[in-house]
Amino acid sequence: MYQLKFDENVCASCATHDCLTRCQYIKLDIEQAKEERRKILLGEDSRVLSECATCYACEEYCPYGNHPFYQIVELQEARGIHPAPKPIEKQQVRMLAPEGKMDYRELSAPVIDMCAFGMFEKFSIQGKLFDGVSTISGNDIFCNLMYLHFAKNSVIKERLPKAVDNIRKYYVEKNKLAEVVCFHDECYATFKSWAPAFGVEVPFKPVHFFEFLLREMRERKGEIRQLPMRVAYQRPCSNRLIPETQPLVDELFELVGAERVQRKYDRENALCCGAVIMTHGRDDLAEDIRKRNIDDMKEAGATACVFNCPYCLVALGEAVAQEGMMPLLMSDLCRLALGEQLKGWGE
Repeated sequence: MYQLKFDENVCASCATHDCLTRCQYIKLDIEQAKEERRKILLGEDSRVLSECATCYACEEYCPYGNHPFYQIVELQEARGIHPAPKPIEKQQVRMLAPEGKMDYRELSAPVIDMCAFGMFEKFSIQGKLFDGVSTISGNDIFCNLMYLHFAKNSVIKERLPKAVDNIRKYYVEKNKLAEVVCFHDECYATFKSWAPAFGVEVPFKPVHFFEFLLREMRERKGEIRQLPMRVAYQRPCSNRLIPETQPLVDELFELVGAERVQRKYDRENALCCGAVIMTHGRDDLAEDIRKRNIDDMKEAGATACVFNCPYCLVALGEAVAQEGMMPLLMSDLCRLALGEQLKGWGE
């Protein structure tokens, strides 16, 4: 029903094949990249399909917006290639299945869509930044984009349209909302990248969480205490689908006085947190990625690591702290700049 908007001629005529030659997990020279891309375009087996770390980066590397990663995922599923062991894949698909328990709730704007991360509300959506904010969460509005990591694009096609309609029907229309703020980068990427690529209409305006934070922080500019911190930023996989939001990171750091350290594995050269690769059963690669990431932060002189994705925070937070760097979500950093105390998970 939902078909990828993809032009084979664009890939076939590409001179650089950046989507493959710039990959940080599969080493291919230009000639090898041309051959593997040829196989992919023909629907044939390619080493790319089995070696892909599903980091989403090739979506960003493509200068034409032709969705090379989405095409890889489609072909992986068509050929029965499973990046993660089948029991883990099935468990993840089952665990986050829709529950069919939607009901109307009266909400006041701004509304933050917590997606499947409602558990983060009790310590992340706190303080003056969130006065008067309403939140929504649950499996029935889950974006499902994570199934790209499992080569199960069919699950997204099946579940996302219903999730979008649930947000519209039960929250947006009845509360006359103009926009929905996406707590998780992955939700915003779903609405702004995956949905238009596959022809799924999104009948509301999604707002990136960092855009919301900037708006709220600017209104409280007189209360901001400059933070003499050197921060490393751990860019999540999902941000590869929406690189246009990257300037928001720098704006927030500048606003609170934090210095974003210059390091090797940042911006377009970012490495993933390693957690997804661990679920793929590639433990050695996952550990190597984690080590390179953390060593890079230390060498750059970071005193804190700021995360966007809750999953990345869970995956790297403890290891970062053990190396003397403070692990923070971006909202935590903003709250510190407003002089607020942060609560831990167990409080």
